Amino acid sequence: MKKTYVAKKEDIKRQWYLVDAKDKILGRLAAKVASILRGKHKAIFTPHIDTGDAVVIINAAKIRLSGRKPKQKVYRRYSGYPGGLREVSFEKMFAHKPATVVKLAVRRMLPGGTLGHEMLKKLKIYADDKHAQKAQNPQVLEV
Repeated sequence: MKKTYVAKKEDIKRQWYLVDAKDKILGRLAAKVASILRGKHKAIFTPHIDTGDAVVIINAAKIRLSGRKPKQKVYRRYSGYPGGLREVSFEKMFAHKPATVVKLAVRRMLPGGTLGHEMLKKLKIYADDKHAQKAQNPQVLEV
């Protein structure tokens, strides 16, 4: 009888990846990055353990959306109080905080709870092409 493999802490080897978001579609980029943060590209992937790698995204301010989404997309959050619904259009949020747009897209593709928060900590996003992770020697990843 075969046993199911479960990754252990000492088996996990983390790596750093650099992703250039220039002229990439937001959803497709976020899906690929979320998969790497989860560790689904590794043979030792275990759903309840963080086996993923760290990702640095540069040029977040040059990302694209397809179709009419730039005009129609709206980000909503609710405080829980009556009248507490807040809406911000994509265009407004992208103009002020392009890194937040990318972070929200990736975060919503990760699992909720503590595991998802731990995975999200390994994501670094920069609006331009300068980043502070040169010492980690990130490998360039084509998405």
